[in-house]
Amino acid sequence: MDDGTVAGYLRRISVSPAVHADAAGFRVLHRAHQISVPFENLSIHLGEPISLDEDDLVSKIVDRRRGGFCYELNGTFGFLLEALGAQVARVSARVYSGEGRLGPPFDHMALAVRLPDGTGPWLADVGFGRHSVYPLVLDSRSEQDDPAGCFLLVEAPLGDIDVFKNGEPQYRVELRERSLADFAPTCWWQQTSPMSHFTEGTICSLLTEDGRVSISGRTLIRTSNGSRIEEDLPSDEVLLAAYRDIFGVALDRVPEKAAG
Repeated sequence: MDDGTVAGYLRRISVSPAVHADAAGFRVLHRAHQISVPFENLSIHLGEPISLDEDDLVSKIVDRRRGGFCYELNGTFGFLLEALGAQVARVSARVYSGEGRLGPPFDHMALAVRLPDGTGPWLADVGFGRHSVYPLVLDSRSEQDDPAGCFLLVEAPLGDIDVFKNGEPQYRVELRERSLADFAPTCWWQQTSPMSHFTEGTICSLLTEDGRVSISGRTLIRTSNGSRIEEDLPSDEVLLAAYRDIFGVALDRVPEKAAG
């Protein structure tokens, strides 16, 4: 990622080009990314192929001002952090279901980050939807308070780490470093399988100053300081306008539920 691309990326997430790759600057970047770049699966329902190639990721998120899901968001964020001087390891995670069962390996991708100021390792994750606003201390086994809740990282079998939020297990991280290419088969499965929750319906979601705003299917959902308001988006025109005006996602047609 060259200097011009880094500058464009920082403009995309409304961060000053003078940001430092230290612990304080990292917190700014992590939060700003989630406020600016939506977690969304619209490409799946638009029939757009999802590529994990660096140029394709940067083009989608920085140039086309779109979002993505974990492989895309954390993948691209990792390139930015590396360009700023950080050491970044892509790590696989298995997501816990509502029944407490673990998903398959490579179900999710997160980042283990060491910063030029010597701090870290940090667990960075801008691609899990409702997760921590700020990076978590990967080596800490104490509770970590965050605007999104109370997080706890717990030792798991085989040297893995379970991540809990408000007492509920979120995912299990395997600390072995992986390449983006290692995630390609599961990324393809997430796009195509009728068993993938990403093919079940559309989602587009952003962190806000006091909560979150999302479009799930044709429902606009706003949460603010614990309250929730839902609004139906009754027409294609209204739905497309909401994607554009709220998320900055300009589409020429409505994403439809993927055939499965």
